[in-house]
Amino acid sequence: MSDGTATRLWTEAGFKQDDPWVIPTEDTQLGVNEKLLLDLDSFISEAAEGKTFLGVLIKPADDVRKLEPYLSQIALVAVSFPAFNDGRSFSHASLLRSRLGYTGELRAVGDVLIDQIPLMLRCGIDSFSVTNATALQRLSEGRLPGIDHHYQPTAKPAGEVPSYSWRRLC
Repeated sequence: MSDGTATRLWTEAGFKQDDPWVIPTEDTQLGVNEKLLLDLDSFISEAAEGKTFLGVLIKPADDVRKLEPYLSQIALVAVSFPAFNDGRSFSHASLLRSRLGYTGELRAVGDVLIDQIPLMLRCGIDSFSVTNATALQRLSEGRLPGIDHHYQPTAKPAGEVPSYSWRRLC
């Protein structure tokens, strides 16, 4: 829930100002230096015309593999988390980073909750559009929850931690 709180952009370096990316709605009017995050089909249409430095919004039901021919033209991929219990965008993020080799900015938008951010980071998401009041408070206090032990490899390896030899460190 957003509790009427404004959206703020957070990365591991802290909160960012002046984000130019806008998710289109019926009421969207672009200001100076603002850019639209296009849905997958609109993005492919624009990219096929040779337009570059575009942003794309991937919804849970989208086939993220359709982006493969256009990866060099993408300035930002936003993966949508419409509800806390819909984890398909975790898979999209992992696929983009690990298999498709996307190296640009990967952003979580939608229902971004504080307890999911460490897992989103491990999947390769590096920026977060946060509206949840609790998440905003905890992030502003530097209170990101940690995960001590990891059993599976991810796009972003875990730091050096002592563990048993049969456990994976990444």
